[in-house]
Amino acid sequence: MTETREARLGRLKTRSMWRGIREMDLILRDFSNRELAALEPADLDLYEDLLGERDHDLLAWISGAAPTPGRYDGLIRRIQAGAVGLTRPD
Repeated sequence: MTETREARLGRLKTRSMWRGIREMDLILRDFSNRELAALEPADLDLYEDLLGERDHDLLAWISGAAPTPGRYDGLIRRIQAGAVGLTRPD
């Protein structure tokens, strides 16, 4: 059985909110509530891959403490755009 888009969005929102590091819970919860429904299927695939990354790596990429791997750059920028107090030096 194929997962419906609605079921996938619900699963990804849940994974976004229950990360392990509270900061990532909040940042990804807000992003998923704000933008997940508007993502195209390929972007949802990329977001799902991103959710498989370690929280410490995600936090470093989103905060700008470490360079973002190229494949995630656009997605991380979208997450940062809505995250209060986060900017990335260019």
